[in-house]
Amino acid sequence: MKASERHLGMTHMNMQHDMKGMDHHQMATDDHTMDHQDMSKMDMSDMDMDMGDGHMMHMGNLKRKFWVSLILTIPVILMSPMMGMTLPFQLVFPGSDWLVAILGTILFFYGGAPFISGAKAELQMKRPAMMTLISMGIGVAYIYSIYAVIANNLFHVTPTVNNFFWELSTLIVIMLLGHWIEMNTIMNAGSAVDALGKLLPQEAHVVDDNGNVTDVKLSELQVGQTVSIRAGEQIPADATILTGSSAVNESLVTGESKAVRKTVGDAIIGGSVNGTGTFTAKVTGTGDSGYLAQVMALIKDAKNAKSKSENLADRVAGWLFYAALFAGILAFIVWLTVANLAVALPVAVAVFVIACPHALGLAVPLVVSRSTALAAQNGLLIRNRTATEQVNQLKYALMDKTGTLTRGEFKVNHLISLDDQHSEADVLTLMASLETGSSHPLATGILTAAKEKKLVAEAATDTHQETGLGQFGTIAGTTYGVVSVNYLEQKHLDYDHDQFTSLASEGNSISYLVTGDQVLGLVAQGDQIKPAAAKLVASLKKQGITPVMLTGDNQETATKVAAAVGIDDVQARLLPEDKERLVKQYQTKGKVLFIGDGVNDAPSLARADIGMAIGSGTDVAIESADIILVSSDPADVIQFLDLARATHRKMTENLWWGAGYNLIAIPLAAGVLAPIGFMLDPMVGAIIMSLSTVIVAINAMTLKIKDVA
Repeated sequence: MKASERHLGMTHMNMQHDMKGMDHHQMATDDHTMDHQDMSKMDMSDMDMDMGDGHMMHMGNLKRKFWVSLILTIPVILMSPMMGMTLPFQLVFPGSDWLVAILGTILFFYGGAPFISGAKAELQMKRPAMMTLISMGIGVAYIYSIYAVIANNLFHVTPTVNNFFWELSTLIVIMLLGHWIEMNTIMNAGSAVDALGKLLPQEAHVVDDNGNVTDVKLSELQVGQTVSIRAGEQIPADATILTGSSAVNESLVTGESKAVRKTVGDAIIGGSVNGTGTFTAKVTGTGDSGYLAQVMALIKDAKNAKSKSENLADRVAGWLFYAALFAGILAFIVWLTVANLAVALPVAVAVFVIACPHALGLAVPLVVSRSTALAAQNGLLIRNRTATEQVNQLKYALMDKTGTLTRGEFKVNHLISLDDQHSEADVLTLMASLETGSSHPLATGILTAAKEKKLVAEAATDTHQETGLGQFGTIAGTTYGVVSVNYLEQKHLDYDHDQFTSLASEGNSISYLVTGDQVLGLVAQGDQIKPAAAKLVASLKKQGITPVMLTGDNQETATKVAAAVGIDDVQARLLPEDKERLVKQYQTKGKVLFIGDGVNDAPSLARADIGMAIGSGTDVAIESADIILVSSDPADVIQFLDLARATHRKMTENLWWGAGYNLIAIPLAAGVLAPIGFMLDPMVGAIIMSLSTVIVAINAMTLKIKDVA
């Protein structure tokens, strides 16, 4: 919530990690939380694998499938010919073909099960894609190999028909290995999840009402309990400091490298590390409701999300399926015409087998996994992976002022009484009474000023907000309100326009105290521009993205801040619906990035092509944003844009590597170069496929994030 927006009826929001007492605007986290202990117990057997078109197939014991298949593959390799050639170490004995057929059958139905299940789902949706293409390759290889064994051993055909069990077994093992690597990579991408889960200690020091300290298991810790955190210990849960102070290292949680000084009233995040001080704190969030749980769920959502590039990869696989089907059938007909069935059938089979797109299947997931890991390690939580693909089309960056470009830490610069019966102290006391219990930055500024002046402010009763008007409450039987200049103009209340302009031109956000039709006084509060704000704006302009400020604050303050950071287009005194309307308006001209606080900017964050919530908190509203910046540093926006572009570039490169292999291998397997004496054997195709997979994996791992410090 911004300076004047709070007075326009917005929800109070603490930019400093505190949103208590606001249940009606609290983020619903039931579907987005995960106990850290549950996360730490996750292994590969619990992972799901995206099988294309949004179908998630439970991989089950993928690791076991790989090892069993590998063990079964060894005797198959030893007992079956490679590319039709008998190897020096090959074991051939009576019945060896039948043994190979039995092992191959087990391999096909056991090791190939994940791909067959995925293909079944794709075909049920009438959208053949990656799994269908893979299943076609291994299915044709298996059926043809069984035919070869029967033809050779029961009917003793001449010449001998070469089987593909060698190719079938190695293809299945390679694919299982690749998908196991993929799952491991994704798990590494979610290593931030595991790391966050491991940040929490196993026990907490609970302090009872008598001051006695008891160590309890973290799973038994409850919201509202008081805990003691000693020097050097990890903080067991989200909490608010009651007594004491210390420098807290939040680097493993927020990415901030410097320790943050925490004192009474400050919020602390579970998993961060206490410094040399000792303090007590009241628990506000435990394992399943705390900040870490939200981050875990956030990364898990990002990991499982389906991006456009992945849909493109599936579409490419679908095209390759039809291409291989057409090429295989055509090759069969042509070779049957120019040669015979003994030649035509192996060629067609070779086309179907070689079409297996393992590298294509890994092209995007490996890059996304690497990108997710890098982002999480640098405090960039990508909730919607599609966002990374929109960056190259961005034309506008619409951004909020307070908390985004400025610190959101207000200080009362001017306190003025406008009524003879109320002193400045009276004005501040009444305002503080209305703001008691609020954690909004403007409210915090007023409460801090009252505390410094040692004014006693009792909480007002019947406090409420009126949308577009301000904050109201009853004090000693009289109703007062803390409002913005918009309220005064709407109610046609007299105020000194010159005075307002003078104070606002200094960069102040101005709040008025009113009762009935009387304006009793005002406070003018100043905010500080973040050091990296100007750098962000300059970087956006350099990238061809037009920065625009959208704020609920007054025009004078907004203009001054905009001028200081280099923004030319400024829209001020906006309600949330005004911001959303402007987002839609700019979208008619090009793709829009919106940067806001994630709570009162939710409509705009949801509407924008990329919604980016800047400013972390234990109750950060993740539902509306695509990207969450854990720290409040504008430089992270630059870092995200750079990472997104690099990610998109790697995706494109890998798709070309994956699809390029098939585009070349399928025609060669069909025999287009047969007139000059070249035919691509399925095993050579399998080897090329493996190399393509390695290239794709290496290329994905070269993705790096720039240091914009």
